[in-house]
Amino acid sequence: MCKNEPILVVMAAGIGSRYGGGVKQLAKVGPSGEAIIDYSVFDAIEAGFKRVIFIIRKDIEDDFREIVGDHLEGHIDIEYAFQDINDLPESFTCPADRTKPWGTGQAVLAARDLIDAPFAVINADDYYGKEAYGLVYDYLKNSCKQGHVSMVGFILKNTLSDNGTVTRGIVKTAADGSLTGIEETKEIIKGADGVIRGQYNGEVTLGADDLVSMNFWGFLPDFMDELKTGFSGFLSQLKDGDIKSEYLLPDIVDKMLKEGRTTVDVLTSHDTWFGLTYAEDKPPVVKSFAEYKARGLYPDPLFK
Repeated sequence: MCKNEPILVVMAAGIGSRYGGGVKQLAKVGPSGEAIIDYSVFDAIEAGFKRVIFIIRKDIEDDFREIVGDHLEGHIDIEYAFQDINDLPESFTCPADRTKPWGTGQAVLAARDLIDAPFAVINADDYYGKEAYGLVYDYLKNSCKQGHVSMVGFILKNTLSDNGTVTRGIVKTAADGSLTGIEETKEIIKGADGVIRGQYNGEVTLGADDLVSMNFWGFLPDFMDELKTGFSGFLSQLKDGDIKSEYLLPDIVDKMLKEGRTTVDVLTSHDTWFGLTYAEDKPPVVKSFAEYKARGLYPDPLFK
């Protein structure tokens, strides 16, 4: 059993270049104007989480507190960390023409002074369903082991978009269910013939029931040391003029895995994932939450 209550860490500092129009993390999609992040926190509380750290940008702090943070007060302990492109190790400076954050690895690293317990990491604009939170909370509370990382895997057919191609990390596992690798596969789409195809060193055919990573992770506190050391290494290898490369959690975990420094336990969720990648995704997301309300899965409003 792990010491201390697990923490939920929500990455909400990204810039949705494909979404367009407003901050997608704050888009109102619920019957009473809830954002996806509200449902994530609601499900996390149901699973047992008592503390959340929101990783945001300073420029959206006021809006974030007004739309999300303020009405969650009293339901869960809330802390904030701020991702900043200039928050770099000593001897490194941000290129003057870089505008986007440094990726999910740097996002979690922004919470380095707050994390003192096992923690789960999610994206703010992804709806993961209820099962995932129960799986990871139970793992972090009762089953986590030193040197192990956990990852919630989702079934590919439950993560596709009707509005364009998606990129998914196709999960490869050993006989014992532990992760052996993640194949970052791009341009995944279900064709008119019902076949799911994508691009991974050329065109590949994918199985509807393949497991994929949706950036839902469980870590122990010492993972923060890994992030700190790895970020310096990442920055030192950048070529001059590179303003787009990102320090990403899947890459970090994959490197640890290949070097034999971790074991990744895969927890499988059967829920349907959906999120806001494109502006066209919003209407079906709104419809889904209306249906969930009608089925009694969620109260309206979520938080009173």
